[in-house]
Amino acid sequence: MSETIALFSYGTLQDPKVQLATYGRLIDGEPDSLPGYVLVQLVIDDPYVISVSGKEVHTIARRTGDPANRVPGTILMLTPAELVSSDDYEAEGYARTEVTLESGRRAFVYVEAAGLRVTD
Repeated sequence: MSETIALFSYGTLQDPKVQLATYGRLIDGEPDSLPGYVLVQLVIDDPYVISVSGKEVHTIARRTGDPANRVPGTILMLTPAELVSSDDYEAEGYARTEVTLESGRRAFVYVEAAGLRVTD
């Protein structure tokens, strides 16, 4: 069996057209949530990301540390090459980190990069 990597997506990587452009296939996922984070808006200036997603404003997960805060999303099981494609797709401002989701599963997720503070 080939290696798969869990990636938690709360945004455009759940969109079928973004998945086709990024991975060349559709990926079914399992619902979960990311505790201790909220979503804030991030203006995207990468023309490729805008053309694929159709959006100039995306959301980004900001850590609050408050366990009452939750971000709903989907766990996508990716190949190592698809994870690299995800890194290539995500715009400046996103940083990939590993977290524990509400279900107790470990997964990678893209969150607000250290030192970046987007407006609420």
